[in-house]
Amino acid sequence: MTQLPIQKIHQNASQLIYGCMGLGGGWNNTPVSNADIKQGHEVIDTVLQANINYFDHADIYTFSKAEQVFGQVLNSRPELRKQMIIQSKCGIRFEDENSPTRYDFSAQHITNSVEQILTRLNCEYLDVLLLHRPDPLMDINEVARCVEQLMRDGKINALGVSNMNHHQIALLNHALPKPVVINQLELSLNHLNWLDDGIVAGQSGLEQVNFSSGTMEYCQLHNIQIQAWGSLAQGIFSGRANENSEPHIHATASLVNQLAEQYRTSSEAIVLAFIQRHPAKIQPVIGTTNLDRINACAQAQHVELSREHWYQLYVSARGQNLP
Repeated sequence: MTQLPIQKIHQNASQLIYGCMGLGGGWNNTPVSNADIKQGHEVIDTVLQANINYFDHADIYTFSKAEQVFGQVLNSRPELRKQMIIQSKCGIRFEDENSPTRYDFSAQHITNSVEQILTRLNCEYLDVLLLHRPDPLMDINEVARCVEQLMRDGKINALGVSNMNHHQIALLNHALPKPVVINQLELSLNHLNWLDDGIVAGQSGLEQVNFSSGTMEYCQLHNIQIQAWGSLAQGIFSGRANENSEPHIHATASLVNQLAEQYRTSSEAIVLAFIQRHPAKIQPVIGTTNLDRINACAQAQHVELSREHWYQLYVSARGQNLP
């Protein structure tokens, strides 16, 4: 299979990414079933028909069953691989008899993980490998040698990270043969620290937010594509708010519905368009397996919020005025 250079991957990538964490029949030890594989076919077909060509995996999703299902689909329909950009993540290890849940960026673990990921996915290579959550024991030179070998062997085309701040990325880039190209972070209309970080800077009496200041700007300056996990905010603004939700959640859900009517689109599209309106050109990752909701999300590819509507959503979701 012909691998695309990373510049082509960015150029050819859809605005949205489909996160495959819902495939495989759930977080249990039940083997993959024919129903799970049938769902995989239906989901992948719906995603591709919605002009979404980017698929996000992780070796831990549904205890590796998500990749197994995806690989079964590709095994029976290998022609689909040419239509896809595929990334997966490694580095999280679950609790076992020897250790608690931990992160492992050792060369042995990364190499073994990539081999297993490719086997499960029935793929010859990954377009991008992401390191999944920072490992405090990361040896950047060991990681760099490992990544270089994986690239030389044609098993990965590029390296990205997930949940890293810009200091960690800069340290890693110091040793890597090719720089990090992706950073996947939790960003949504309900998780606003990535925006509040800049708003509260230098404001007397305002608490600092739990976000590494400068990460968004660093990624933009260094051509690192930002991806947003948790982008739909668990659906609380598109139908899942309940009577126990805080008043600003209900108010924002109402505003989302109003804007959906005004833009003649879905509420999911408005929630995603809020993220996409940022100048970093963030790619939201959607993870629903509901086919109708996938199509509702896909409408975000045709929505651009006005500056005024974006700020209305931001202020409403914050639950308080800007300083």
